[in-house]
Amino acid sequence: MELPYAGAVSAIAMDPVEKKPLFHFYPGNQVFSVGFYGCSFSCPFCQNYSISQYYKTDRIMNPEDIANLASEREAPLIAYTYNEPTVHLEYVIECSKRAGEKGIKNILVTNGHLNPEPAEEIFNYIEAANIDLKSMNPDFYKKEIKGNLEPVKETIKIASKKAHVEITTLVIPGKNDSVKEMEQTAEFIASVDENIPFHLSAYYPTYKYSIPATSRSRIFDLINVAKKHLKYVYPGNVGNDASDTACLSCGNVLVERRGYSVRVKNRDRKMCDSCGAVLPYII
Repeated sequence: MELPYAGAVSAIAMDPVEKKPLFHFYPGNQVFSVGFYGCSFSCPFCQNYSISQYYKTDRIMNPEDIANLASEREAPLIAYTYNEPTVHLEYVIECSKRAGEKGIKNILVTNGHLNPEPAEEIFNYIEAANIDLKSMNPDFYKKEIKGNLEPVKETIKIASKKAHVEITTLVIPGKNDSVKEMEQTAEFIASVDENIPFHLSAYYPTYKYSIPATSRSRIFDLINVAKKHLKYVYPGNVGNDASDTACLSCGNVLVERRGYSVRVKNRDRKMCDSCGAVLPYII
């Protein structure tokens, strides 16, 4: 069985790695981003529904083409993103192999809805991932997006053993923004690794959802809840607020962020300039 849109590319762009979002993996670097078509979910709030729920076949590229183009643009990183890349699991694995041969590091931006065996396989070739954890309520997954929570939790566990992992939750008013659920989400992530960076992203009405946008104050209230369990929690979609990364030992600002304007302030590549603590990010 073959996908009718295998190899069909929906988008190619050079992005800041922070846009994935990845804050602790090569901060300040550009990433060659490539998207395809299709998704394993049917999220009624999808920001990229025009490529996740539909497909075209007007631009077909093979894995070698993708890797060559990333190399030509001198990209140190390549991200499989925009739609759900694991719908094209074998294709993404081949792209990752080709990119790796050229010294390019691979990033997967995914909903994490995989069985254990393919999850184990793809993360043999991925250096970093941002995984969506949309809710800790199994009914939300079943009723809202036509999926299951448990495979996502298992993928997070598998990925964290093989790659650098960051997690994003899109905070939707009245759906997954309770203090209780945020406690559950942060506790689960901390049970895997309390150092995993966690991004709380504000929802805006789109596609089939007309629920009012998440307030800025709600995002920061929930960040304070999550920080009871996790060391690094960041806001998303709330403007150009500072989302600095600081040394937990001494408070020295290591990476300064204003939106997608990023300045790596720490000169040493492995230790804090101020106190010598090991850096929390990969560079």
